[in-house]
Amino acid sequence: MNSIKETHFNFPGQTSFYKGKVRDVYTIENKFLAMVVTDRISAFDVVLPEAIPFKGQVLNQIAARFLEATADIVPNWVISVPDPSVTIGRICEPFKVEMVIRGYLAGHAAREYTAGRRHVCGVALPEGLKENDILPEPIITPTTKASVGHDEDISREEILARGIVSEEDYVKLEAYTQALFKRGTEIAAKQGLILVDTKYEFGKVEGQIYLIDEIHTPDSSRYFYKEGYEERQQKGEAQKQLSKEFVRKWLIENGFQGKDGQVVPVMTEEIVNSISERYIELYEKITGEPFVKPAEGSVLTRVETAINNALSVM
Repeated sequence: MNSIKETHFNFPGQTSFYKGKVRDVYTIENKFLAMVVTDRISAFDVVLPEAIPFKGQVLNQIAARFLEATADIVPNWVISVPDPSVTIGRICEPFKVEMVIRGYLAGHAAREYTAGRRHVCGVALPEGLKENDILPEPIITPTTKASVGHDEDISREEILARGIVSEEDYVKLEAYTQALFKRGTEIAAKQGLILVDTKYEFGKVEGQIYLIDEIHTPDSSRYFYKEGYEERQQKGEAQKQLSKEFVRKWLIENGFQGKDGQVVPVMTEEIVNSISERYIELYEKITGEPFVKPAEGSVLTRVETAINNALSVM
């Protein structure tokens, strides 16, 4: 199928190019970014060998939708979305922290709690919780934004003590994070979903804070299905999730967790198509709208043309 595995464009005014795990980012005149959300897929910090058709479109369109739906809370980096797989926006100087917010005891926080720790990133947790329980109130558990290697937990106090973010700015980031999570929770509830936890990244241009990167996608957030949540909790059953956890599960079942010496299992056409179908299902559940596949033709030509047209009027 006609997926975007990699791009090699050269745009007018292009000053640099960065290839991330799943995104190809073109810097234009050191002012703007043209971000192509490719169909590459990563798990356990490894980019898998096969691209997943329409995955990039799913993520880009969900992010664009939520950024537009929260623009009244905080301005964001987006200038235009000229193609289903492309976002063009302003360059921001990113804060070197990711604002992770949790409404439920899940994932990393649950693992810390099970290990006996009652503080996560300096935030105290009450006794008597079990995995996937709702927290008394959402908590912010920031991580460092690592240039190399893994992000690490960090407390509010340490962020301020080390001068990573000024107190004035950090207070604003906390307020934005809480307001964004509240809005995301409300939107998710209308779709029969629970926004369990997510992360936000922020940057700054000329003194103004902007929301950057993607938000509320299944790659950056964890969702539970609302229906049956209480019953599953009472029975101690695993929650039904809406995330890319199914990809990790398939890899684990086939002996791969990103450890030394392990080999990525063969991704047959059947597996690739099934993952693609699941991403489309994620899109339709999160947005409540049918997924529209682009017209057939060269996807790379379509993307390049869309970016050139958008840049020509900027």
